[in-house]
Amino acid sequence: MAVIMYVDFPHTGAFGEEMAKQMTDLAKSINDELGMIWKVWTQNEADKTAGGVYLFDTRANAEKYLTMHSNRLSQWGYSDIRGRIFEVNETLSEINKGPVGL
Repeated sequence: MAVIMYVDFPHTGAFGEEMAKQMTDLAKSINDELGMIWKVWTQNEADKTAGGVYLFDTRANAEKYLTMHSNRLSQWGYSDIRGRIFEVNETLSEINKGPVGL
């Protein structure tokens, strides 16, 4: 069953196009993560937060990625990392054009 994973954390670095330039290699590498279907990068410069919304094929793959990603962010000096995983109700999501069909 597909799952959505939501991650956010306080971020005082670059936003917008500057963030895109700095994170392009990371973004490309995320495509190789086991079970990752898509990611939408999120940012809120006013609140100084960044993160993402991901679709994974299984909860197990999402949990594995969340553990690895949280550790990586911690090594980069980030704290207060919040990650949550939700099952997807594909029937209702399709009614609202959610891109979750596998």
